[in-house]
Amino acid sequence: MLERRKPDMDDMVRGTAPGAFANLSDGHTHYQWHGPDDGPVLVCVHGLTTPSYVWEPLLPGLTEAGFRVLTYDLYGRGFSDRPRGAQTRSFFIRQMRDLLADQGVADGFTLMGYSMGGSIAAVFTAEEPQRAQRLILLAPAGMVHSPSRVADFARRTPVLGDWVMLAFGGRELRQIAKQMPAPQSIRNRLGAETDWRGYLPAVLSSQRDLLAEELEEEHRAIAQAQIPVSAIWGALDTVIPPAAIGKLTEWNRNTHQISVPDADHALVMSHPDEVLAAMAETLG
Repeated sequence: MLERRKPDMDDMVRGTAPGAFANLSDGHTHYQWHGPDDGPVLVCVHGLTTPSYVWEPLLPGLTEAGFRVLTYDLYGRGFSDRPRGAQTRSFFIRQMRDLLADQGVADGFTLMGYSMGGSIAAVFTAEEPQRAQRLILLAPAGMVHSPSRVADFARRTPVLGDWVMLAFGGRELRQIAKQMPAPQSIRNRLGAETDWRGYLPAVLSSQRDLLAEELEEEHRAIAQAQIPVSAIWGALDTVIPPAAIGKLTEWNRNTHQISVPDADHALVMSHPDEVLAAMAETLG
């Protein structure tokens, strides 16, 4: 009942969205291109709760550096559709493959994933190592993940956990958004995400499925394929704690790792200049 009281993301709302929409296998995906038409392509995959506008603080620096940047909303978030079903690795990889095909993105692009987007990017690269020429991971999931108590209970508990997520998850996420070290415009939009039908079930399903996986096999496969990998971390991150750095080092010793001082899990929004400088260092 709590979920049904929320409005659907209808065509009128989507009419206000920047960018465009692609009609893919599991529904409409909202996407945007940024930067010069002839620049090297950089595909960006956002995280669990933050749609594609999370990249806004980085976009001026990325496009100034000459990249042609593709951002998009994962299903269940932002302006994209809210299809039913488990949000598994295959679910997200199908969306990415569909969008790359729809947009005619040729092999040889750089793939960047933030938080859960790091898991999606790693799985895609391990499955299709010939496609991405470089992988950039920002506070990536897939190694160590420390969800809140509410999120952890909801993830582990069928039925009752769903009720807890719908009853209390929105309140918790809005509180997190208010305290996040991010521009006010992003904090406002993050808080408003919980008002739309399908958002909280999508977050919970991702926590139960993709985020429950440890991606050792995938990262070892990426190392075996000799794909350059850069990982940028927030030194104060409690969502993806420092133990993740050691695990990634164990799985792929060639990963170029940089830690941003004074940054937590919101480093993309709170420390864009430092993240851009770290990217410039890793890209040579």
